[in-house]
Amino acid sequence: MATPALALIRDALPGATLSLLAKPAAAPMLDGLDLFDELITMHPGGVMGHKHTATKVRHRNFDTALLLTNSFSSALVIRMAGVPRRIGYDRDARHMLLTHRLIAPKADDGTWAIVPAVDYYWHAATALVQIGTEKPLGDLQPANELGAHRLPAATYMQLASTGKDRAEADAVLQKADAFDRPYAVLNPGGNNPAKRWPAERFAALVDHLESAHHLRVLINGGPSETELARSIADAATSSPAVLPELGTTLGSLKSIIGRASVLVTNDTGPRHIAAAMGVPMVTLFGPTDHRWTTIPTRPAGPETVLLADPELPLSESANDHPERCRVDRIELETVVRSVDRLLAEVAQLRN
Repeated sequence: MATPALALIRDALPGATLSLLAKPAAAPMLDGLDLFDELITMHPGGVMGHKHTATKVRHRNFDTALLLTNSFSSALVIRMAGVPRRIGYDRDARHMLLTHRLIAPKADDGTWAIVPAVDYYWHAATALVQIGTEKPLGDLQPANELGAHRLPAATYMQLASTGKDRAEADAVLQKADAFDRPYAVLNPGGNNPAKRWPAERFAALVDHLESAHHLRVLINGGPSETELARSIADAATSSPAVLPELGTTLGSLKSIIGRASVLVTNDTGPRHIAAAMGVPMVTLFGPTDHRWTTIPTRPAGPETVLLADPELPLSESANDHPERCRVDRIELETVVRSVDRLLAEVAQLRN
């Protein structure tokens, strides 16, 4: 969700060296992009880890750091590294660590207002680009009643598959009997169990995609979600492939999702991969407000967003209503109809 902001900086400051500071796990996802010059990996391990990371950063003599996320530890590392200009949102006790403080809006009750992450990062990148100019930045606005963001038209998230990614994906797809046939990817996991649509409904959806649309179905999941993915495959009448059993890597997953006919997913990371790769998707939202992650999608890869409680007032956040917004309130029939409609729309677009 930060890639539109990175593209803005790259285009606006073509002569600058642009380095990213990120956790090591982010590297496979970022491989292949031409939006930055270098990836600096953060060192794990608490205070000593912060010290080692700050040393890496200090030796490169950066003049400016843009802190996209609200992490206190990242702001601390940049301050320890002695970067003279430090731009970020003034929240989460970071006031003294920043030299240029951006204001994140609040709701009437004093909580942080809902702002789509892509807009949040874009606004911060705009602040970096406009430093030293006469251009007025304006205030960051909360998501409006439509969940709209402030990205310019035709501005999208980006990812790229490397040759290694594609080769690894080819090997997995061969094992999954999906190399030379259309397929769907289902993503039933998520870091929060409350955001996971029931496994038995995913199993029923597997059979529908196989029988009604003649799609090979691949069930995705991280290493810790192998048992969940396998349970869905075992409950299905058909025989879907279980990707974490076939040697999927994070890099190969970009290419696998990028070739899919459709992705059906909970509110989790593969959704953003599909959006960046232009893949049609149906996303199921439970007790997390969808407006935090409103994302741009390409015309050829539209998204259908399904909410556990579509009648929740716009003045309320789904985060504050875990019971009312349980993800299992989304019925199987609703998802089936949405997938059928989306596949029909995409077929029309491509014809």
